[in-house]
Amino acid sequence: MQQLLQQAQKMQQDLARAQEELAEAQVEGQAGGGLVRATVTGSGELRALVIEPAAVDPEDTETLADLVVAAVQAAHENAQKLQQQKLGPLAQGLGGGSGIPGLPF
Repeated sequence: MQQLLQQAQKMQQDLARAQEELAEAQVEGQAGGGLVRATVTGSGELRALVIEPAAVDPEDTETLADLVVAAVQAAHENAQKLQQQKLGPLAQGLGGGSGIPGLPF
């Protein structure tokens, strides 16, 4: 029983460390061939948005809005992949689901 408790504590520590790494990691998504780039943390928090001047057309703000949405979505997808890499093995050790709200596994 003591060994089981020690394993659980180690897994808890590993999970906390992985979550800290995710919060510090930054991933990027882009749209329009790099005209719009979004940077999010590994946990999905938007940190930066870069819009190249060539993407700005005052007559067509809808396209710019679409590019921003696409870049942010791409960044979030990359963050989810990073979450899978960091937390997936830990979640499997916990019996399949991570038990962490917002994570798809």
